[in-house]
Amino acid sequence: MAKDLSHVRQYFIELILWWEGCINCKTLEQQFSITRQQANTDLKTYTSHYPNNTTKISGTYYSADTFIAYYITPNINIYLHWFATKDITTHSSFADNVSCLVLPPRKVSHNIIRVLISAIRHKQRIEVDYVSLANPENDGRIFHPHTFVNTGSRWHIRGYCEKSQNFRDLVLSRFRGEAELIDASTIDPQQDLAWHTQVNLILQPDPRLSPAKQAVLANDYQMEGGQLVMSTRAALAQYLLHELQVNTKMLDGTPEAQQLVLGKRSIKRWSPISSSF
Repeated sequence: MAKDLSHVRQYFIELILWWEGCINCKTLEQQFSITRQQANTDLKTYTSHYPNNTTKISGTYYSADTFIAYYITPNINIYLHWFATKDITTHSSFADNVSCLVLPPRKVSHNIIRVLISAIRHKQRIEVDYVSLANPENDGRIFHPHTFVNTGSRWHIRGYCEKSQNFRDLVLSRFRGEAELIDASTIDPQQDLAWHTQVNLILQPDPRLSPAKQAVLANDYQMEGGQLVMSTRAALAQYLLHELQVNTKMLDGTPEAQQLVLGKRSIKRWSPISSSF
């Protein structure tokens, strides 16, 4: 456990160095409720492993021009999430300087979640009622769940549906009644080809935009050669495009609203050992 906590603190040191440019013992003490001696040890450990990442001035470690990230990825969401909640430990008012959009919560039955978790862990199938916009009346399903999926705005459960004879994503808030564990699943999740097939989506600025506006988008998304290549599971590609507001069927009338278009896609196919269910 100590090793895991030490790793977390090393990650945190790098996170603050990257986004704030400096860190000292006090920041670590407040974040992890540790002694100054432990904080000083953690900072020395980090700098001994990565001496080119920092310079020390009067007890404060500053990010060096030669800084290379070893623990973190340059994902601003991780830092801003911490920034918005760090007043929990520091009792500061920094949270007032960050605001996050809160989507309306969807009603999800905790009893059904428990059954789904048990089914996944023990490789069982379940029987449950489900509704959709296409079938708003309770519709009984025999389902073989294998993975929870967050698509940005809601949670799904992916698995094999005996009614549709295919792997499907079911929205968690659309289950009804009580779910019942039946017996062992005969479906191998490895047979879910769309889940195990990687797709590269190649996005680019809407060509109807002026070169200057295209350059703005290219910088926003760190494009190379005017393209953004995003790798995702084939089963999740449509969700990703939806979150990026990329319509593959028709262009929005206003290019400033469309912004991105799908240039092309490449597929890395995956073949299971057996294709029989």
